[in-house]
Amino acid sequence: MDRPTADVSVRIAWPADAAAIAAIQVAVWRTSYHTLVPPDLLERLPVDEFSAHWEQSIGRPKEARQRVLVALERATVRGFTTTSPSTDQDADPGRDGEIGEIVVDPAFRGLGHGSRLLHAAVDTMRADRFTRGLIWLASTDDALRGFLDSQGWAPDGAYRELDLEGDGTVTVKQVRLHTALGD
Repeated sequence: MDRPTADVSVRIAWPADAAAIAAIQVAVWRTSYHTLVPPDLLERLPVDEFSAHWEQSIGRPKEARQRVLVALERATVRGFTTTSPSTDQDADPGRDGEIGEIVVDPAFRGLGHGSRLLHAAVDTMRADRFTRGLIWLASTDDALRGFLDSQGWAPDGAYRELDLEGDGTVTVKQVRLHTALGD
């Protein structure tokens, strides 16, 4: 008996994906960061500005190795990830690639989109000749940390604090994980 196969994939993002990426980004921030970020800040997230930013970032990346990938179910964007050379002060931009974000629509988690995105991001960084992958995540994001840990990522001892409002009133502590990108 033939069984149907899922119509899922990951591809390089197109500028036309920008609105879907922005909508997912805002939905994830509102569900995942509600304990870290004040509700009024989450409600003010400018979806239209995010969409314009994503369209620019996808259509005219600042760096040749800056990529945006999308997870698709049929033709619908369900998540996204970004890769680029790391800009951390202690990183070597020639060998250290960074996943800037790995985000899956909360309504479609647990269906393999995150795994496909992570594997595509790692493959992309390898193709760009990076030998180490880095990612920053909120120190309280146990779900993402557990997922990354299960995929071979581990803390490297680096940490930072992001100032979301620029005045010290809303900060998010982050830890950095890394993995070797060998064959």
